[in-house]
Amino acid sequence: MTCQEILKQLNPEQGEAVSTTEGPVLVLAGAGTGKTRVITFRIAYMLSRGIPAESILGMTFTNKAAREMKERLAQLVDPKLAERVTLGTFHSFCGKLLRREIKKLGYLPNFTIADESDQLGIFKQAAGEAGCGSDFPFSAAFNIMSGWKNRLITPEKARKMAGNQFEVMAGAAYGKYQELLELQNLVDFDDMLMLTWRIFKEYPEVLEKYRERYRYLMVDEYQDTNGAQFTLVKMLAGERCNLCVVGDDDQSIYSWRGADVGNILDFPKIFKGTKVVKLEQNYRSCNAILNAANAVISQGGDSRRHTKQLWSALGEGRTPEIITLNNGEDEADFIARLIEQRKRERNCSYSDFAILYRSNQLSRQLEQTLRGANVPYRMVGGQQFFQRREIKDALAYLKLMSNPLDDQSLLRLLSSPPRGIGAKAVSDLKSYRLEGRGSMFEALNSGEFRAKLSRPAAKGAEELMSVFARFKPLFEQPGGLSGKCAEFLKETGYIPGLQKIYKDIDDAVKRRDNVDEFISAISQFELKRGEPATLTEYLEACSLLEESEREDEADEEKDAVTLTTVHAAKGLEYPIVFVIAMEHGIFPHERALDEGGADEERRLFYVAVTRAKEELYLLRTRMRMVRGVMHPSRPSGFLGMIDGEFAKSQTPDDLLKTVDRDTLAAKFAELYEFMKS
Repeated sequence: MTCQEILKQLNPEQGEAVSTTEGPVLVLAGAGTGKTRVITFRIAYMLSRGIPAESILGMTFTNKAAREMKERLAQLVDPKLAERVTLGTFHSFCGKLLRREIKKLGYLPNFTIADESDQLGIFKQAAGEAGCGSDFPFSAAFNIMSGWKNRLITPEKARKMAGNQFEVMAGAAYGKYQELLELQNLVDFDDMLMLTWRIFKEYPEVLEKYRERYRYLMVDEYQDTNGAQFTLVKMLAGERCNLCVVGDDDQSIYSWRGADVGNILDFPKIFKGTKVVKLEQNYRSCNAILNAANAVISQGGDSRRHTKQLWSALGEGRTPEIITLNNGEDEADFIARLIEQRKRERNCSYSDFAILYRSNQLSRQLEQTLRGANVPYRMVGGQQFFQRREIKDALAYLKLMSNPLDDQSLLRLLSSPPRGIGAKAVSDLKSYRLEGRGSMFEALNSGEFRAKLSRPAAKGAEELMSVFARFKPLFEQPGGLSGKCAEFLKETGYIPGLQKIYKDIDDAVKRRDNVDEFISAISQFELKRGEPATLTEYLEACSLLEESEREDEADEEKDAVTLTTVHAAKGLEYPIVFVIAMEHGIFPHERALDEGGADEERRLFYVAVTRAKEELYLLRTRMRMVRGVMHPSRPSGFLGMIDGEFAKSQTPDDLLKTVDRDTLAAKFAELYEFMKS
């Protein structure tokens, strides 16, 4: 496809964003304006101009987004050429780089990525070693540490910056935590960015190597970048600065994860000579919905906001409705009734409907009512497949095989299934590690150590170690990974031992089915990869997939109403959307308002509104139960910004009658046209 053929498929603003390939470019892509299309067409345009595929680096935040870009790019250019472009998440890019370069920092290339439970367990151990008592607020300190890492603050700097005793202790725990990670050859998700930054900073020749390779950079969802990601992008861009970032400051809703909206607001100031391109034509929603979204977001208090006015060629459409109910039970009942009515009238699917809420606990009444009304639903952001206990146990076996220094995985698998290795043996293992005599794995492999254990414990340890020794050379060879993993989990006693772990037979069978599905997932990984893979490569891909909050594919295919928080709904779209609990203190959230987050709550509401394509219903109640007690509610301030001009208030009964009347009129119109023809 030639450059001209590419540009013909775009609107003028999209074409400008695609064809400006040199220098810094900020593409302000409003909701539903074709962001992914612009990114993939821009890469195709660069390739058509002869820019080498290997010199293009595109980074985003989810594997799903990266996959979609790769698939679309392969439809525009030769798939083999598309494959040579580096497209992936920040973490996948850093993970591959660290496998090649991490030796410089004293780690081994077969490091394991610690998951959330590993991290919390190690942090509690670190805090204890740092002198923190049992009443120390571990979770709060862990979150502070993550925030430090997001801003590239080292343990030494954190201790110097500490403004109170809590921060002093958190800084000490942070330092111990990093020591324990390195000792076990583990890195956490924050480390993947921070260690990459350290390599670039401490080894300028490595940074220069990657600058020379990646001469053209693109960053998707730039409004979600944190301090570490911003710094890495700036370092890679260098003086050449062929950097294009795509995002929307009006959809920056993840400050609690460390995202800094200032990165996109101040982009033109930071990167001199920036070309700013605004994408304002929305291809998703009708104008009535966009008018409501524009009205609310334009009243934000940050003077740095990049103004945009979304519009659509899809017509005016149905005005958003504001409905007031007596209580949460009535709210859920009304939604169930309206879903069934609209489904019947529109002849549509349950999957055309979504119910959005500010906080997860608001789903309980909805679930109860929908179940009672036989309305199928699916939860976005519920317990994920790879977070289930039996899958995490299976992963612990594989992680330990890949990285024998991983004490957390060893401690997890010792009792899955029970091997006679009790609390006393575990205490001895920890002492072995603390005395600096080696890893816990090395202790179990030592005949001298096993001689001190009870006979059942020594036998269990010996049998386990012999299986690891037997399979080690097999796993060192790439290919046939799913078969090896299945046999390994069987030989270690894990699969046969599920009945010992889960006493209920039905429960054990379900867990076994899930482990079988896990083996299938490894096989699918191999097939999609198209070439032999090692265990370490699979574990890295698996860890990064967890970070992107994957959804169960089976759930995605189910015809069901979607229930989700507004945060989890970002990037999704539905013909008909309900936003519930539009009440002050709930949406906007009281804590966010107390902490000065009014603008982010406004952006969150903007995201909620722009998920709707055709119909939007905003619901509030006069009373809502909080912690078992009914409290009077007052309407969200967001409703006051649109009621009357951009939305209309309706009673539940009137709305149901109006919908019936509108549908009947439409059917008569269709019949009239048919009779005329």
